[in-house]
Amino acid sequence: MHLLSKFQSFLLQGNERTVLAKKNIIASLGLKCISILISLQVVPLTIGYIDTVKYGIWLTLSSIISWLSFFDLGFAHGFRNRFAEAKAKGDMQTAKEYLSTTYAVLSILFTLIFIGITVANHYIHWSEILIIDRQYNAELHTVFGLLACFFCLNIVGSVFTTMLMADQKPAMASLIQTGGQVLAFITIYVLTKTTAGNLVNLAIAFSGIPCILLFIVSFFIFRTERYKPIAPSFRFIRFSLTKNIIGLGGQFFIIMIAMMFIYQFMNIIISRVKGPEAVTEYNIAYKYFNTLNMFATIILTPFWSAFTDAYTKKDFRWMKQVHRKLERMWLIFILPVSAFMLICSNPIYKWWIGNDVKISLSVSSMVAIYVLAQTLVGVYTTLINGTGKVRIQMLIYLFFSISALPVINYGCEKIGIIGALLFPTVVCLFQVIMGRKQLTKIIMNKDYGIYSK
Repeated sequence: MHLLSKFQSFLLQGNERTVLAKKNIIASLGLKCISILISLQVVPLTIGYIDTVKYGIWLTLSSIISWLSFFDLGFAHGFRNRFAEAKAKGDMQTAKEYLSTTYAVLSILFTLIFIGITVANHYIHWSEILIIDRQYNAELHTVFGLLACFFCLNIVGSVFTTMLMADQKPAMASLIQTGGQVLAFITIYVLTKTTAGNLVNLAIAFSGIPCILLFIVSFFIFRTERYKPIAPSFRFIRFSLTKNIIGLGGQFFIIMIAMMFIYQFMNIIISRVKGPEAVTEYNIAYKYFNTLNMFATIILTPFWSAFTDAYTKKDFRWMKQVHRKLERMWLIFILPVSAFMLICSNPIYKWWIGNDVKISLSVSSMVAIYVLAQTLVGVYTTLINGTGKVRIQMLIYLFFSISALPVINYGCEKIGIIGALLFPTVVCLFQVIMGRKQLTKIIMNKDYGIYSK
């Protein structure tokens, strides 16, 4: 009882914004533990359902499809900040208009994108792109089409979860995502018992089921007392607000496109240079160490919209406190835990996936450094994103994206997976330096010139 009372006391310490963030973090941590357990189990389950080569192909196709998220023109991020600002000011009508408009624009945009992808998919020779046997071509055309369909639907549906995060309720968004993972895992388990290995079935399980769940949940939640007043409506679509969303969202869009060249071509390059098996090796190591990034993201996510709220109200004292606490979190928790994970990596790999895939200590070490850099840059970019002052971030990513593909390809050819990861790691570290400098200026209310844009 004593511990429980201490925990309750800790939970209720601080202002309303801090208390809400704590509640969301604790709830999200519990959900993420479930999510991580599922993601750990789903890898050997999937490899057993198909084979190592097909699994590498699946990962590569999935990463290609994920690029589509970069073509929302930054709407999701722009909407998140504008919706949070409207809520902070108590302007519920404007919040409803932003929500309705974002749904409308993304529905139109991704319908057109899906039509374009469907046409292009008919002419793509996947065996030549991925450098694999031609026997996979027909199956990959179907799989790619299904993934594209569900992904486009998911982008539109995810406006709902973005709204929840803007409303400082990321735990509820996590609950929906975790629920989708659970249902997908159950489906894959059933498939392993009832069908032969099939990438089409995998696409429906991984992409289709979570997407359908998202739409069902959003339908019912928009009819609750809290969200009915801001539920999307055709009458509240204001295409004139597009410019206001795009003004900020356009910078996020450029950032996402630049990041795509720096981070998202990794699977393709590794597959082409070292083969699908190397993609599997890299992804297993990344999934392992990325659990740390997942926990960091859980802690950071509530502070994006909280920072929007604080910056709108000019609460610089609270912003400074949060900044210091998050830096200490990285030094005291994330850094030592990553070292411990590296020391324990080989026995954990064996326990997790058996002897099907061999992962060297050098690859694990490089992936660990890469993930550490990602978690640290996340501290600064998340808080800065909440203020909407993303110009420096945009310019840095834009600069490095120009040379990303040839440099990553060269590194992969010379040193393999380790060489491929060197470039994105350097980019992260550069962002850390500039991000910390800018955030300090914002918090001190001394963000002049480029630092204020």
